[in-house]
Order: sequence, then C-alpha cells, then structure tokens
Amino acid sequence: MSDQTSSLGFDAAALDVWLKARVPGLSGTPRFQAISGGQSNPTFFVTYDDRALVLRKQPPGELLPSAHAVDREYRIMHALAGTGVPVPAVLALCEDKSVIGTLFYVMEKVDGRVFHDCTLPGVTPQERRAMYEAMATTLAALHNVDPAAVGLSDFGRPGNYFSRQIARWTRQWDLSKTREDANIDRLVAWLPQHVPADETSRIAHGDYRIGNLMFHPTRPEVVAVLDWELSTLGHPLADLAHCAMAWVSRPEEYGGIDGLDLDAQGIPARADFVAAYQAAATHGAQLTDFHMAFALFRWAVIFEGIAARAKAGNAAAEGAADTGRLAEAFAARAAAFI
Repeated sequence: MSDQTSSLGFDAAALDVWLKARVPGLSGTPRFQAISGGQSNPTFFVTYDDRALVLRKQPPGELLPSAHAVDREYRIMHALAGTGVPVPAVLALCEDKSVIGTLFYVMEKVDGRVFHDCTLPGVTPQERRAMYEAMATTLAALHNVDPAAVGLSDFGRPGNYFSRQIARWTRQWDLSKTREDANIDRLVAWLPQHVPADETSRIAHGDYRIGNLMFHPTRPEVVAVLDWELSTLGHPLADLAHCAMAWVSRPEEYGGIDGLDLDAQGIPARADFVAAYQAAATHGAQLTDFHMAFALFRWAVIFEGIAARAKAGNAAAEGAADTGRLAEAFAARAAAFI
C-alpha cells in the first residue's frame, strides 16, 4: 500500500491494521477513494472485500483548538443512533494521532443520492415535493430530540443563543469589512433589540441544507444527515432559517431558488416548507422575520470575510469581487426582513 500511502497523505497500512483490530469482519486489502465536495475534513470511501466504510479525518498540519472537530461529529452521530434521526452508523473513533497523523473516525457507508442543487435535478415534480417535505420533517425530528436524554447536555452553551451569535458576527464584520454597508449597520442596530424571548435550546446541525442530506436511492426519503462539523446546542430556528434562505436567494446567489417556477418543479413555497417543519416539531417556537434576517446577516458577514481574505492575499481578485457582491446582496435581503 506504499503507493496509496503517498497519494492519500497518510499511512494506509497502519490504518488497515487499526481498523481490523476494532471493526469485526474486515477482510482483504482496503481500497481508497477520496470524496470530493469541498469538505474541510478530508473524507474517503474505504472499501474492503465485504464491507464499505467511510473515513473522515482532520486535515494535516497545525489546527486551531476548536477547528475540524471530528471527535464532536463522531460523538453526536453516536448519540443520535436509534433516535429516529437518520445518521450513518459510526464504528470507531481514533484520538491517537500517531496512527495516521490526525484524529479520525470511520462509519458505515450509506447508499443513496446526494444533490448539490436545490432543484434536485433528475426527479419528478411529485418526488421533488416529497423530498422537500422529508427535509422539513427530518429537521424537526432532530430538534425533537432531548439533548440530555442522549448524553449531549454539555454539547454547547444552552440559552442566550441569538444574542451571543449576533455579538459574534458583529465583531467579525468589524474585523473583516472591506467597505461600508448601510444595510449591515441597520441589522447590527436592529437585531439585538429584537431577539425573541424564547430560549429554546436543542441540538442544532449548523449547516442543514439539501447538499448535506442523502436521499434513498429510489424513494423520497432522507437516509442520512451528513456533515455535523458545525453541530452544537443552539436554537432550532437558526437551523430552519438557514435552510429557508434558499427561498430568498437567487440561483446565482449561492444556489438559491428565488425566481424559479417552484410550482412547476414541485418545490413547495417557503411558507409550506416551514409549515411542514412546524407541524412535525414539538418545541412550539415559530419562525419570524427576525430569524430570517439573522440567517442572512450571518451569511453576509461570512461572504465578506471570504472576500477580505482573498483581497489580503492578492489571490482570486475576481472571485473576491464576486463574493463581495454576495455579501452585499445577502445584507440587502436580510434588511428587507426588518
């Protein structure tokens, strides 16, 4: 496996020995395939003669203390097993960096379809509508889980979520802004004054969207929620609003669906998607304009930060300008909600 080792960036033979000592029934020499998709944590299919696994590891090099926390991903998926939230079965976590140079974990490979386009190309309008409903009810199922009941009461800071997040992203804007933006100024002033009194705290995925779901190979069912890197304890409506941003951003604006003929494609209106979620959720909190404004404000700041880093490095100047325009567009859409 020496040639594989050099191409993979880790010792494939050492991984093989470690896995066979901990995962029953593995036989033969593993075959590796990198999974693309821009994940910050490198991910690989690991295929044995009789079993298919997925390896997810930290990137090499020095990391910030809280970054690339694959151990948190492992912990939350292990905790959610058996709750009705569809997650891959996690098999083993390695916190010994001497094995392949970083922390990593392995999970069962799940067969299904992953779409990186909100229009879900290649399916019928009827199936598309059912898939959107499954996305809504699966998110509700996650938010219906009691964190304490699955050993996750310490998975984040409960309460005061939106106030902390607004302060964080306001600081980030001040550090990264490349221009003045009157809409951001309005949001920075308005959001802290309109935080809902509701302090519901549940397990939040952090990046719940079409591209992080795997659907059944032939049925409109979610078989796995993927990429738990940003998961924490937070307000469930932050997840819902993040997911609902697709309806208020255009296809050229980070792949949104605003402006498309949703009815012809079978995509539910935003109000119908939210209603499907709220009907299945047990926490009772209702999505408001505040939640949508916050979600869009957060992404405006994220886009501005990307543009600022690109400018500072004198790299991808044209890309930085495009990302800067996204920041401006999302700020304007956020301000439209206040």
